[in-house]
Amino acid sequence: MKLVIVESPAKAQTINKYLGNNYKVVASIGHVRDLPRKDGAVEPEKDFQMSWDQPLDKKKVINGIIKDLKDAETLILATDPDREGEAISWHINEILNEKKALKSKQVQRVVFNEITKSSVINAMEHPRDINSELVDAYLARRALDHLIGFRISPILWRKLPGSRSAGRVQSVALRLVCERELEIEKFIIEEYWTISGIFENSSSEKFSSRLIEFDQKKLKKFDIPNEEHSKKILDEIKKHNFYISNIEKKRVKRNPIPPFTTSTLQQEASRKLGFSAYKTMRVAQKLYEGINLNKETSGLITWLRLLSLLKQES
Repeated sequence: MKLVIVESPAKAQTINKYLGNNYKVVASIGHVRDLPRKDGAVEPEKDFQMSWDQPLDKKKVINGIIKDLKDAETLILATDPDREGEAISWHINEILNEKKALKSKQVQRVVFNEITKSSVINAMEHPRDINSELVDAYLARRALDHLIGFRISPILWRKLPGSRSAGRVQSVALRLVCERELEIEKFIIEEYWTISGIFENSSSEKFSSRLIEFDQKKLKKFDIPNEEHSKKILDEIKKHNFYISNIEKKRVKRNPIPPFTTSTLQQEASRKLGFSAYKTMRVAQKLYEGINLNKETSGLITWLRLLSLLKQES
């Protein structure tokens, strides 16, 4: 038997059906350990050595994996293909090694980007090792979160009562907000005017135009500083007749909009359809797993409507 570890219990049930009786698929239910919520979990003086903590519910998950592993000859780590998924596989492998549960058992890492039978079976046929670069990226990110958070969070709690914590992401965001606020405070209000008009040709076709040059001088943004000055220019140009001296046509190239990320998908679904983040991700997950048209027709129609609206926008 081969033991397969995934992150989600729902995925575990589906994948188990695809793989058959020679496989047993269990879920880690996310991360199995993390840095403890106290100072000193990351030690920069010791080459950023980290101390990991395992919650009680995760100990039960690991104990279950160890129990199932006794009857398996191969452990297959099939967590998500992103950095966090790679980290979960690495954590599980490290814990099992520490507990000497692997012994001579073979450990494989497989990834798939869709929950379909062909994709899952193909992934099982092409295993690889744990990607150390992705794991290092995760460790660096987690260490920064911890080191920055435990220094800034107490300050944040004192200055902004009710705030929870600060970390790598929140700290940078706070700095951007503060810098922008300083720019706003330093901003000097300066008045300027523009002059535009609606013109009509002999065929009664109307078009708008903006004054960009006056008295043989190209107008810059602040060249018309107030209403009085603008009226003087307007009175002067009304004395003259207007004609079109040149028509220039250009071919403009537009690049397609980039593919969705999780955040941009949620934003567009909320803006266009009023979907909550939960509803958007639920529909996306159905599409990811493959929609049964007999049961999920409404979900498919909703999704196609979203895509149609997005195409119209682009």
